[in-house]
Amino acid sequence: MKRFALACLMLWPLSALAEGERAGDFDYYLLSLSWAPGWCATDGASRDVAQCDPANDATFVLHGLWPQYETGWPSYCRTSARDPSRAQSAAMEDVMGSDGAAWYQWKKHGRCAGLRAEDYYATARAAYESVTIPEVFSRLDRDIRLPASVVEEAFLEANPDLSRDQITITCKAGRIQEARICLTKDLEPRRCGRDTIRDCTMRDALMEAVR
Repeated sequence: MKRFALACLMLWPLSALAEGERAGDFDYYLLSLSWAPGWCATDGASRDVAQCDPANDATFVLHGLWPQYETGWPSYCRTSARDPSRAQSAAMEDVMGSDGAAWYQWKKHGRCAGLRAEDYYATARAAYESVTIPEVFSRLDRDIRLPASVVEEAFLEANPDLSRDQITITCKAGRIQEARICLTKDLEPRRCGRDTIRDCTMRDALMEAVR
């Protein structure tokens, strides 16, 4: 019995990180909005993508709409849905920054939604458009350092229907990384799962200017 329990304990982390789950089996969506100037200053600096074109003045762009469990998330799910065409992925560039980003999000997360590719893209766009990006960020003309909580406060002010347990701000490498908003399958705000509800607590996170 002890050996069986030990074996289960050893296998548990592997099952938590499993891939290829059944499409459509999830509890809620996590809408991930990436701070484009920060991403472009690091990962996207050498890539020719729309969100890094200074002419576009990109602020928070759609990183993805991720099916979630109450704890954990599925990925690379099994589905009979046909993959999106290049044209369908390219049509998401205005909100996701590039067709490559759209395709990757479909491959890793979209297949788990249990929707056709075109319906997943439409749902992701609708989720993005349901959130008001605080106007103050579009006027950010210089790099600043600020508490991550200030970013959350700005989203709450711009979106009165949101509460603190429905949005979380993340940081990476000392920078504001993303605003993540938890939504029902009907795209209504809901409380985040316990593994996504934790906010960045940095008091001097870098937020790059909109160039």
